[in-house]
Amino acid sequence: MSFRTGALLLPLVALAAACTAAPAPSAAVPPPASIAPMTKAAFSEELTQRTFRYFWDTTDTERCLAPDRWPSNPFSSIASTGFALTAYGIGAERGYVTRAEAAERTRDCLRFYWTAPQGPAATGMAGHKGFFYHFLNNEDGTRRGKTELSTVDTSLLLGGILFAQSYYDRDTPVEAEIRDLAEKIYRRVDWTFVQRENSRIPSANGGGRKAIAMGWYPERGDGGDFGTHDWVGYNEGMLVYILAMGSPTHPVGKDAWAKGWAADLEKDWGSYYGQPHLQFEPLFGHQYSHVWVDFRGIQDDFMRGKGIDYFENSRRATLAQRAYGADNPNKWVGYGADIWGWTASDGPGYSQGQYSVNGTQRDFNGYMARGVSAIRVVDDGTIVPTAAGGSVAFAPEVTIPALMAMRQKYGERLYTRYGFKDAFNPSFTFTDASSRSGTVDPVHGWVANDYLGIDQGPILAMMENHRSGLVWKVMRGNPHIVRGLKRIGFTGGWLDQAKAE
Repeated sequence: MSFRTGALLLPLVALAAACTAAPAPSAAVPPPASIAPMTKAAFSEELTQRTFRYFWDTTDTERCLAPDRWPSNPFSSIASTGFALTAYGIGAERGYVTRAEAAERTRDCLRFYWTAPQGPAATGMAGHKGFFYHFLNNEDGTRRGKTELSTVDTSLLLGGILFAQSYYDRDTPVEAEIRDLAEKIYRRVDWTFVQRENSRIPSANGGGRKAIAMGWYPERGDGGDFGTHDWVGYNEGMLVYILAMGSPTHPVGKDAWAKGWAADLEKDWGSYYGQPHLQFEPLFGHQYSHVWVDFRGIQDDFMRGKGIDYFENSRRATLAQRAYGADNPNKWVGYGADIWGWTASDGPGYSQGQYSVNGTQRDFNGYMARGVSAIRVVDDGTIVPTAAGGSVAFAPEVTIPALMAMRQKYGERLYTRYGFKDAFNPSFTFTDASSRSGTVDPVHGWVANDYLGIDQGPILAMMENHRSGLVWKVMRGNPHIVRGLKRIGFTGGWLDQAKAE
């Protein structure tokens, strides 16, 4: 979902914006209506239910194609589908739907992904070598345009599939079929196909890198250049390596973590607003793997050397973002200790240097990977609710008040039927700009038109992990997750008692 090109961090899932047909420009809208205050408990329950309903109501049941974005719905995202599968279990546990309803929909979903066409052809396929294409056509579930066979988006789909495998543990025909299909889908993935050894790029641990590629394009052929970057350095790619090393059929070698993703972690270590941690500007990089893996109390070699774990690292990144918001060094409108959060999201659109905010000419962008760190700051005044929402489990004392403040201040323009719209920008009050991605109010600013599945998912899952620990508890019992963590070299906490079959 992310790769570095020079100084820019660009998420692959973010390419939805580049492929989306823009809706007609929106006119100025009335200011937000007043909205009743709520307690934290009532808000947490309402947000959980609304965000669950997003996945339950919008995911196609015939082919299990969760929309990349809604209501525009240009195509499906396999990452969104992974979050949908996780949402179904949360909804069953919370009583929003029955367990039987969630199980039947999950079974039907896994049937589709097991039988969807796989092969090297450039068209008419849903995937190849067990992986799936980043985006799938709504009409038939095959590859959308020339999108890549995505290792990380497949991993997010597998996160939902393996959650289903462990959650649906009852002795019924439907739940037994879920477990069987999940096992088949996971075992089919050939992780060795996407591992590349590049002896010309030295590893900090000696020898060539053993990194996993971000994607593959059928136009280039099995033996050709994959045409993408590799998963190297701190980012959301942890889950890719855990699944690749945990495979019982086609695992990558045990040195893939040390000589791939973790080869140069020290260069990503720094301190920002008094929080020493691994730097990665957008918060999605600190969140996605944590949706399904409980990193509390377990450590690899790098974190043992730092005396913390990856959960604490993500907590520090969250607190640093909040401190940046409170400080507001770039003098954007609306920022504060309770209005903050930056990650990949929609934005008002391109208007480079045409407008001034607080006496400074500003650039405003469309979909991009926004974020702040000691390495760089990518901030155009756009605030993203999932930045705080996907970090609820790390720092609930600051994230839940932030979400509540967003709801209270911006009302039903921002917080509506399915929870939070993707993003808002209080500085973008320029109604003459004809923003195609959202509505613009001359006083209160821009709010996105769409919800995004990959931003809704972390809000729901991490709120549930905070409230009950459900996803983490379930996944601590999944043998593939346990096996992958142990092969990497994680030890400590719950993992020392866990068994990998």
